[in-house]
Amino acid sequence: MSFVGKPAPDFTAPAFFPGDTAASDVKSLSLTDYRGKWVVFFWYPLDFTFICPTEILALSDRLDEFEELGAVVIGASTDSVYSHRAWVRTPRTDNGIEGTAYPIIADMTQQIAADYGVLIDGEGIALRGLFIIDPDGVVKHSTINALNVGRNVDEVIRTLQALQSGGLCAANWKPGAKHLSPGS
Repeated sequence: MSFVGKPAPDFTAPAFFPGDTAASDVKSLSLTDYRGKWVVFFWYPLDFTFICPTEILALSDRLDEFEELGAVVIGASTDSVYSHRAWVRTPRTDNGIEGTAYPIIADMTQQIAADYGVLIDGEGIALRGLFIIDPDGVVKHSTINALNVGRNVDEVIRTLQALQSGGLCAANWKPGAKHLSPGS
């Protein structure tokens, strides 16, 4: 099942917003709230696990780079917002994700994970899925990894930059490199 080139499945779900100074750090989040922005929407299997914090923190530690590219990052798992809150409040030295600075969706019904094709049937957890969605709400990139392999943030940023460039980008293309010409 490929989502690339198609509208991203819309959703509204509870999310934990780390560092929110409002009365509540748990709010409803809809994908349509981010229309007009690039969205890096990623899934991880479970809170309080081993590979997941390495990815969550790697994305959060480079959030400024995503923001400079006009992109937001949204995480998701099938855990509750309360589990997300507890994990974000756990120090990194204790396998926590303290300092994470983007919202994390709680998909306890598992419907959103199923809609994005990352739900592991019968287990209630998601594979490591990542979707780059353009400002019009169209999926431009997707990757899905097995549970034991984390993602590379450098490649996520490079892919986002290539998509934003609008040109034909060869393998290993980086900003500043020439685009390919049709027929060359």
